[in-house]
Amino acid sequence: MNFLELFLIAVGLSMDCFAVSLSFGAQKKLQQKDILRFSFFFALFQAVMPLIGWIIGSAANVFLAKVDHWIAFSLLTLIGLRMIYESFKGEDEKRTIDIREWKTLVTLSFATSIDALVTGVSFGFIKVNMFLAVFTIGLVTFLNSLTGAFVGQRSIHISPRWAEITGGLVLIAIGTKIVLEHLLII
Repeated sequence: MNFLELFLIAVGLSMDCFAVSLSFGAQKKLQQKDILRFSFFFALFQAVMPLIGWIIGSAANVFLAKVDHWIAFSLLTLIGLRMIYESFKGEDEKRTIDIREWKTLVTLSFATSIDALVTGVSFGFIKVNMFLAVFTIGLVTFLNSLTGAFVGQRSIHISPRWAEITGGLVLIAIGTKIVLEHLLII
């Protein structure tokens, strides 16, 4: 696999992180250190999961192909529904989904990287420079996450409520897309 192919895979894998970063950036409450932290976590998970998948190898491919999409769908839908629910609370009772919380950060990082795990399993069947793959996927995801957050912060037309609703819908859509892709392929 050449670098261009790896780069395109990295872009594809990082688009979920871009969308999540865009919606959280639009909430306007994040500082640069928060954006750097979640961009790093997204990149770390996106880079490490293909390596784990590659190590697991083809034996686990059958098992993962049957459940990975349901895990991603469930996690993304639950977080998305919570974001939408929280957007309708009054300001007194409102406790929004906060990507600065470790539990939320790790859950989102994991949920958006499950497809990277399966991609890594597929790398076991072809000749891939795993060091280059891990580096490329991590770097592209980091840069796309930063870009998404900064674009979200600079969008002046998105209210926090609509950003939260949109973010929730984006997460649900990503989860649904993952399930549909797997169901249509199988």
